[in-house]
Amino acid sequence: MAPGRPRAPRARRVSLPGVAELLRPSGRGPAVEDRRQASGRERHPQKITVYLSGSELLDLERARLSLRALGITVDRGRIVREALAVLLADLDAEGDESLVARRLCNATPPD
Repeated sequence: MAPGRPRAPRARRVSLPGVAELLRPSGRGPAVEDRRQASGRERHPQKITVYLSGSELLDLERARLSLRALGITVDRGRIVREALAVLLADLDAEGDESLVARRLCNATPPD
């Protein structure tokens, strides 16, 4: 691009979730937990931005290095997707008794 030349606006393609994502089973039990899998190394058409504190980012990097020491070489995104799959399976199976529900309930200030 030539210097001083304004950029042409880019068309943004928005990808909406499919029916399977919108209508995932909400029942409790092992059947739901068994189906919950994190995606592996593949092209991911959806994207979110997550902001982390410096200490959270260091914890994530330490986890990556700990896994690497165990012979498991993965990137930070894969760790986050696996952790998310585990927490969502627990939420499906345990509901308000799940780890994430209890942590969020305790972290939320009362109105």
